[in-house]
Amino acid sequence: MNAISNRVEALIKLGIHLKGFDPNDPNYSDLQSHLVRAKNLNSWFTHKNIEITFESWATALNEANIKKWLSDYELKKSNEPKNIALILAGNIPMVGFHDLLSVWVCGHKGLIKCASKDEVLLPYMTNFLEHHANEQAFGYEDKSLKGFDAVIATGSNNAARYFEHYFGTYPHIIRKNRNGIAVLNGSESKSDLEALGDDILQYFGLGCRNVSKVYIPENYDLNALFGGVYPYAKIIEHPKYANNYDYNKAVFLMSEHEFLENGFFMLKQDPTFSAPIACLHYEYYKKEEDLKSHLNVNKDAIQCIVSQMKLPGAIDFGTAQKPALWDYADGVDTIAFLNQLA
Repeated sequence: MNAISNRVEALIKLGIHLKGFDPNDPNYSDLQSHLVRAKNLNSWFTHKNIEITFESWATALNEANIKKWLSDYELKKSNEPKNIALILAGNIPMVGFHDLLSVWVCGHKGLIKCASKDEVLLPYMTNFLEHHANEQAFGYEDKSLKGFDAVIATGSNNAARYFEHYFGTYPHIIRKNRNGIAVLNGSESKSDLEALGDDILQYFGLGCRNVSKVYIPENYDLNALFGGVYPYAKIIEHPKYANNYDYNKAVFLMSEHEFLENGFFMLKQDPTFSAPIACLHYEYYKKEEDLKSHLNVNKDAIQCIVSQMKLPGAIDFGTAQKPALWDYADGVDTIAFLNQLA
């Protein structure tokens, strides 16, 4: 078995490991302790949300999905693997894990700078891979990164400008702010809208794939959107979410913005894609063809489109935070980028 095959086998084992996670099983005591540490470090990382992350990666990392993901590439480990600097976001648990996996299956080494609020779970995952493949491929840095050959960096639009300036002379992928959106036509069922509620409020809406804006036809009943998010009513019991809800509601009131609210969530008519925590922006559309043109013009601001309508790249309700391995962030093929460095 060659080195790449060893790494792929380790990935499959990690998927099996995560699928079997049971916090009460002594065999998972180490992972459970990492979960608790991650939750204590970042109060947005609830026990439930971390378990959802594990479940999502367990599904993604089954053998069939891994083989499908890699089937379009010819992966050969170089005698001189490249050092890839990875600067990761920390908005939701393990949000940068796909970049680590891409470096892993391409036979390179990763120099990782985790977000300060997500530096517990990823080392567990990479240690697992290294142990089962019997090789070392990852190092973690909490200061400046040195000795790298290429860069993958994710951050805000402001951070991206810094990354472009600092890393522009290296082969790089630099990601900026993007948002998930939804497009409705009024024929959605109750279950569709509740699945959309997951797309909006899973991980408190903090992910770049979370739906932050919805396009709706004229005369759409906005109560249907409130019905979709109703299963998340207890989200207001989370202190940081509640604080953000109260703050953003106060800002809207003082600014005399028109909005609707139901005690834990707000709807605001707004043309921008990015909405504050506890709020969903909405915008009306008249003609589907005009909407398609609008979305195409603004494609660089959109991470994913959730809809049952026939729109380019549209995904099913409830799947925004369940991307497949081949669903690359910003539509940039990370494997192709890394593979050509070998």
